Amino acid sequence: MSEVTLIVAGDPGQLTGGYVYDAHITEALREQGWTVDVVGLDGRFPEPDAVASHALDSALTALPDGSRAVIDGLAMGGLPAIIERHASRLSITALVHHPLADETGLGESEQQRFRISETRALAAVERVIVTSVYTARRLADFQVPAHRLAVIEPGVDIGEPATGDGSGIPRLLCIATVTPRKGQDILVDALSGLVDLPWQCELIGALDRADAFVSRVRERIAHHGLQSRIRLLGSQPTAQLSSHYRQADLFVLPSHYEGYGMVITEALAHALPVVTTTGGALAHTLPDSAGLKVPPGDVEALRDALRRMLSEPATRQRYRDGALRVRDALNDWHAAGRAFANALHRAPAEEGEPA
Repeated sequence: MSEVTLIVAGDPGQLTGGYVYDAHITEALREQGWTVDVVGLDGRFPEPDAVASHALDSALTALPDGSRAVIDGLAMGGLPAIIERHASRLSITALVHHPLADETGLGESEQQRFRISETRALAAVERVIVTSVYTARRLADFQVPAHRLAVIEPGVDIGEPATGDGSGIPRLLCIATVTPRKGQDILVDALSGLVDLPWQCELIGALDRADAFVSRVRERIAHHGLQSRIRLLGSQPTAQLSSHYRQADLFVLPSHYEGYGMVITEALAHALPVVTTTGGALAHTLPDSAGLKVPPGDVEALRDALRRMLSEPATRQRYRDGALRVRDALNDWHAAGRAFANALHRAPAEEGEPA
């Protein structure tokens, strides 16, 4: 029987993209007959405190020699010494959604510290799984050779095509944890210049990860007098997200950077046209036929793209038709799980061999 321990930072049930990916892969592996033990680590991440260090060390110490462990990058990038301590007796795979050093808002010294730490941690593991081709290329800067990498993009659950809410007023939907990297403040400022058009906007995502930024988003909404048009709904149960997708007319993700951007694929699975940015992997995640992409952080460009979608029904319909075509070609989570299992079974390639 195939066995693996998946180690993540904090509560494995969190509803951010990385944790949702981990949960779907866990479910898919179990459906294939794998035994998967999921361990959530106490402590502070990604800047680890003593509790976090002890938690990771204890989790790895508890594994018998030769055991497979997959460690989410958020849990391991700041603790290279512990990874090195256990790497010789365990088969460790790093699961990297995006480098820690690429998080928006870090100072130069913080970026450098993460870059050094994560480079060291990744050098110690047996293999590295990433969730996009973009991140695979990005890890060249962290001295991870291509022969040690496997790209396993997220799958998706195909949902019913979106139909709007029947009100005749376009409903915009943004699903993302409210943090600086996700750019909700940029979206609010962009929408402030579109008050001449009918629209409503729902912002769904955790409100407890960046208090100062959440306050800034609320302040920008109040400053522009948009309290009746923009709703901050916080996290929503996974079972309810499909309803939000179905009742939307347009999906918006104003992120400065994404290692993949799972919610874009989920929007396409509901045949929603999309407006997003070219930040990180987003330039490749959204097909040109299914929406508009603008430079990250550019309020005017985002406003212009939204105006086109809101004021030109034919344009929105064209991109909706494109999203519908993409929807029919999306991979599901079963396929992603099979690819993940194959990557874990495969012996690490030697340099010069195909990964």
